[in-house]
Amino acid sequence: MIPVTKPYLPPVEDYQKYIQGIWQRQWLTNNGPLVNKLELKLKNHLNIDHFLYLGNGTVALQIAIKALGLKGEIITTPFSYVATTSSIVWEGCKPVFVDIDEETLNLDPEKIEQAITAETTAIIATHCFGNACDIDSIQNIAKKYNLKVIYDAAHCFGTTYKGKSILDYGDVSTISFHATKLMHTTEGGGVITKDPKIVKRMAYMRNFGHDSPFKFNGVGINGKNSEFHAAMGLCVLENISEILERRKEQSKYYDVILKNLQVRKPTITENCGYNYAYYPIIFENKEMVVKTQKALEKNNIFPRRYFYPSLSTLDYVENPGTPVSDKISSSILCLPLYYDLSAEEQDFIARIMIRTQNYE
Repeated sequence: MIPVTKPYLPPVEDYQKYIQGIWQRQWLTNNGPLVNKLELKLKNHLNIDHFLYLGNGTVALQIAIKALGLKGEIITTPFSYVATTSSIVWEGCKPVFVDIDEETLNLDPEKIEQAITAETTAIIATHCFGNACDIDSIQNIAKKYNLKVIYDAAHCFGTTYKGKSILDYGDVSTISFHATKLMHTTEGGGVITKDPKIVKRMAYMRNFGHDSPFKFNGVGINGKNSEFHAAMGLCVLENISEILERRKEQSKYYDVILKNLQVRKPTITENCGYNYAYYPIIFENKEMVVKTQKALEKNNIFPRRYFYPSLSTLDYVENPGTPVSDKISSSILCLPLYYDLSAEEQDFIARIMIRTQNYE
């Protein structure tokens, strides 16, 4: 079987060394030494100011919304994983969808201003598939209307913008370290900000608001993560350069072997150093996607229709009409991409796809 992704697993003996230390200390969670070590290593690796390691990327979004005190309407993208929208609703705010750019698949800044009302407090934009949003335009709009900006950077480990980590932008950026991500901690996530006051607020929030064993500083939740998860993250981080390079090589090979397929790829944003986290392709229509997916699955190959359907179709949101997102979501397919995917397996995938498009 060839799935859409597999988690990178480091040499088991590397992980076991960390586990032996956990056994000796008997410190399993609550901001343990490995969690602190991982936070420091990630800050240094990414050259960012403030980073908090959390239980997952969804909690990261929820804490970011809460820490910024957001209320009312939040402008966001209909083309993302459901957590981007559900976190807004979960925190008692209203998602207002703005359509995406047909080339980059990110929030279209030219459509943001017309969606702003007196109730708008923020913009939450996803760097889709690790491809940078139009950060400069979004920031200019946010400054003009005094809005906060959260970037859902779940896909973005290793992505840069203008030579800096893409996590360095916005009031808060959030990231996922779920097992499907190229940098993972089995389960996990994080929040990144330049503002020391915001990071202090979020630090309280991830630990029930504890200021001491008997004192609390505001409301909080259990957003922490464990020593076992941090251990996995430390192991994976040791090999991250090789992981990133491998994804790039595999993506470039797909470009070669699929050059005659009638599909297109998203356009990478100018000034974006892309991380090759996914390999999305856009077909001419929904019918060809379904036909191709069925042909691949018949051969035990399992791509995914990320992201289908458009989030504007969820039954707990208002749908203003997002024709570009609707079109893209119905015609996109993400191909298998993971560390130990072989060139022979990629050739097999390509042959089935080309044969399906040309002959079946």
